[in-house]
Amino acid sequence: MAERLLIRYGVMGEVARFAATDVACETGAAVVVRSSRGEELGMVVGRETNGEAAIDGSPKVLRSATDDDRHRQSELRTECETDFPKWQDRIREWQVDLELIDLEKTLDGEKLVLYVLNDRGPETTKLALRAAAAGFGVIEVQPVGREGLIHAATGGGGCGSCGHKK
Repeated sequence: MAERLLIRYGVMGEVARFAATDVACETGAAVVVRSSRGEELGMVVGRETNGEAAIDGSPKVLRSATDDDRHRQSELRTECETDFPKWQDRIREWQVDLELIDLEKTLDGEKLVLYVLNDRGPETTKLALRAAAAGFGVIEVQPVGREGLIHAATGGGGCGSCGHKK
């Protein structure tokens, strides 16, 4: 039987299943995980056991969070708060019909996530393309609706948020 941990991560408090590791992870423990976005700080909110083994490349817990991880997360949060008005200005300047509600950098610094109030569609793609063309690196545009995060439909083509890695 494989064990998976339920981890809450990201500024929008997304909860997902992560492969358990040798790290001692009690409920409430701060951990560093590798999500689809990169390394992120998270908190264990539960555990479950099932018959499925973890798949290589699936989200997993990397380690217990250290004081350095917490400090880095705090620094990144401060950077995002500083950058928020700049991103609002860019969105207006680029004439993208989206409302920015938050931003977040992954703990490893590899990706910037722009949380926007809208459905996944042409405007989210337009923002991701404009940001990439302007040289802002790997950007993921994550739509948020009344019910929470809006995820891309599975099985289709296209990038929607253009969260494609280089």
